[in-house]
Amino acid sequence: MHTQAVLKFVRLSPLKGRLVADMVRGKKVDEALNILKFSNQRAAGLIKKVLESAIANAENNNGADVDELRVAEIFVDGGPVMKRSADRISKPTSHVTIRVSDEKKK
Repeated sequence: MHTQAVLKFVRLSPLKGRLVADMVRGKKVDEALNILKFSNQRAAGLIKKVLESAIANAENNNGADVDELRVAEIFVDGGPVMKRSADRISKPTSHVTIRVSDEKKK
């Protein structure tokens, strides 16, 4: 069973978000939360909140056991870019999607 949580239009560069996402992909959720908690990067806090939401969704909606969950998929896609001033300042946004699963790793 897969359960997901999505955060859209967050003011975060997709490249910086993907660096943090690569650290937790495929790990058990308690290990992933521990990695994100002690990471110095700003993206880690945002991804941690989305992961906690995905865990809560799995527990509340599907009755999943939290100890068995692992991060099945995590990806950070680019969103719309806000363009500011005549100097071409671009402010990127991202969409963060996390899917947790209680199935065994293949």
